[in-house]
Amino acid sequence: MTKARLLRLSVVLVSIFMILLIIVYWDNVGTAHFYLHTSFSRPRSPGAIPGITAGEDWEALPDVDEFLAKLLSASLRQNISIPRKTEQLLVQGSNKPVVSNLEENVRGYDWSTHKDRNSLDQEKLQVERQRTLREFCANSSFTFPTKERSFDDIPNYELNHLIVDDRHGIIYCYVPKVACTNWKRVMIVLSESLLDQGVPYRNPLDIPREHVHNTSTHLTFNKFWRRYGKFSRHLMKIKLKKYTKFLFVRDPFVRLISAFRSKFELENEEFYRRFAIPMLKLYSNHTNLPTSVSEAFGAGLKVSFSDFIQYLLDPRTEKMTPFNEHWRQVYRLCHPCQIDYDFIGKLETLDEDAAYLLQLLKVDRLLRFPPSYRNRTASSWEDNWFAKIPLAWRQQLYKLYEADFVLFGYPKPENLLKD
Repeated sequence: MTKARLLRLSVVLVSIFMILLIIVYWDNVGTAHFYLHTSFSRPRSPGAIPGITAGEDWEALPDVDEFLAKLLSASLRQNISIPRKTEQLLVQGSNKPVVSNLEENVRGYDWSTHKDRNSLDQEKLQVERQRTLREFCANSSFTFPTKERSFDDIPNYELNHLIVDDRHGIIYCYVPKVACTNWKRVMIVLSESLLDQGVPYRNPLDIPREHVHNTSTHLTFNKFWRRYGKFSRHLMKIKLKKYTKFLFVRDPFVRLISAFRSKFELENEEFYRRFAIPMLKLYSNHTNLPTSVSEAFGAGLKVSFSDFIQYLLDPRTEKMTPFNEHWRQVYRLCHPCQIDYDFIGKLETLDEDAAYLLQLLKVDRLLRFPPSYRNRTASSWEDNWFAKIPLAWRQQLYKLYEADFVLFGYPKPENLLKD
């Protein structure tokens, strides 16, 4: 009898210890702010946790994952709606942006109204985009680097583009040069991760650009280890199952043109020193270059688009350091064959996709997506930009970005890849 009691007591103590250990790793960005969200890509059974269906999904979870999932679901049931006070704060705010950044002044905003697509068309569009992605991820004859690895094989530092909003159960993978500044603003408003004089920002365009891209502003997957220790991967998997995951993509070649224009045609001190100086030395044979971008621009020393393409194709580039995020391939930023995205938006249909996504997430009453830039880089510009790029280089460049073209349904630019 004594042994049985001791055994039961030890089981209770171990259970309490495990719960306390988890609480130690918890913080106010975790379970304290879990909220139900709308998931729209898969049917759910009544009462099921979004993203985790009864039956095989639950049974497939390891013991620790199952324990954490149940703990999270208990917290989720206690916080099923956004407080009314917060909702009222979010729906207020100015309708016009406060534009102070030079880049945003140069580009300007398009405040014209856009006719939204029919919801049924949007549903079909999403089904087609997800089918294309999943078919090519499953196609063994279509290969590219990192395709076959599992989610567990992805190192933490490669998960830094996955932004988490625990308040609404949303995960956004941001892709630079694909409206990511404004989507980050939306995520800040929804997660209330940034305050203005003690009050959360309620209008995305009120958030200064320098705060938007400050890494400390966002909770990203690569920060989980610091917050949750050895439970970080388990929590990532749970949230990937529970939360609505989305990303926005763009024609890969047009994205490259946009990155070049933004980082090398405008004065950017960081990119001049880190990238422009090496490019000018390696591919334009310049020496004794000015130390500042303003001096270089004044002397007419600018990186050409040809220099930029040579840099991308140069095998030494990746050996020295991985591609900068502004021209790194989407499959390397967002891991679409390891993460089952619920929504795939495209910059080419940004206005319609954004409106539809906010509606599906049931946050359209809280905010609207900020207006797009008037002079968004057009696909029709590709011919002009690549006119002086040798055919062999264009073909090599396509192979470098082929996975992004194929996975996200962008047609192969045949006119650029033939004589």
